[in-house]
Amino acid sequence: MMENNYIPNTFHIEARCKRLVQIESVAELQKQLAALTSADGPLLVVGGGSNLLFTKDYPGTVFHIAIPGISHVRTEGDDVYVRVGAGVVFDELIAHCLDNGWYGAENLSLIPGEVGASAVQNIGAYGVEAKDLIHEVEVVDTSSCQPLVIAAADCHYGYRQSRFKGEWKGKYVVTHVVFRLHATFVPHLDYGNIRSQLIEEGILQPTASDLRRIIIRIRQTKLPDPLVEGNAGSFFMNPVVERSVYERLVAVYPQMPHYDVDELHVKIPAGWLIEQCGWKGKSLGRAAVHSRQALVLVNKGGATGAEVLALCHAVRHAVSSRFGIDIHPEVNIF
Repeated sequence: MMENNYIPNTFHIEARCKRLVQIESVAELQKQLAALTSADGPLLVVGGGSNLLFTKDYPGTVFHIAIPGISHVRTEGDDVYVRVGAGVVFDELIAHCLDNGWYGAENLSLIPGEVGASAVQNIGAYGVEAKDLIHEVEVVDTSSCQPLVIAAADCHYGYRQSRFKGEWKGKYVVTHVVFRLHATFVPHLDYGNIRSQLIEEGILQPTASDLRRIIIRIRQTKLPDPLVEGNAGSFFMNPVVERSVYERLVAVYPQMPHYDVDELHVKIPAGWLIEQCGWKGKSLGRAAVHSRQALVLVNKGGATGAEVLALCHAVRHAVSSRFGIDIHPEVNIF
């Protein structure tokens, strides 16, 4: 019999689990892992629930990793190393960094979720990804309950990917992340409409605070507040296609936006593809594609996870039928 243990998630889907445990220290995590039995499984580890879609109740135990703390480890030249608990809200970390003169994460402002998930998911926005900042990841092995430190290079980070999502899934629990930031502010302005927004305000040499403010404003203009309308931010990953595919499509759609990945590959915004298929602002039951950003699926009120998933399938089918491109969910679906 399920207990009333509702799993935190920003889609506001009412999904329960057998047991929900809040973990606030490495010692508590080790204790809880050691006490797990086969009857408690399967184990699911979550952060703020900002990248989850539940289509049903979860049949096992859920650990919410709420380990706090931000501490300066050391400074080497221009590099500043900062150790952060997995339960720290990512945007609060960025605000703290700017208050202390630690730079590099500004473009990730207002991304929902917690620090632990950033190391698993390799979150990114406006030309910056978590992998650009992560130095090492502290974890606990779920089998041995022993702590380990894993270098960022060993995590095999890619676009919204890491070994934590692949071969290491279920093997480790992230407890802390050490970021390498910088004492000197170097702005990244050439993604999206950041530069044009700054010019509109007459800002030619932005400070880190200027950049953070502009990015927050852009995100608030384009994206729904999950406290008001349930959502998980960007639902789909932007597809990366071979250049020959891009060239075939741009001949038909000359206004198609794109970003060069390398000589052989091009990234195409999934939101643009979805909008061209007429899904922007459209509903399917109580789930909808957001009216201002087609990359976002929203719970219009009382939607089940199954309804959101049905909308996901319909949107993917439309994009595949029109463009021959398969777009994949960024959100973890259970």
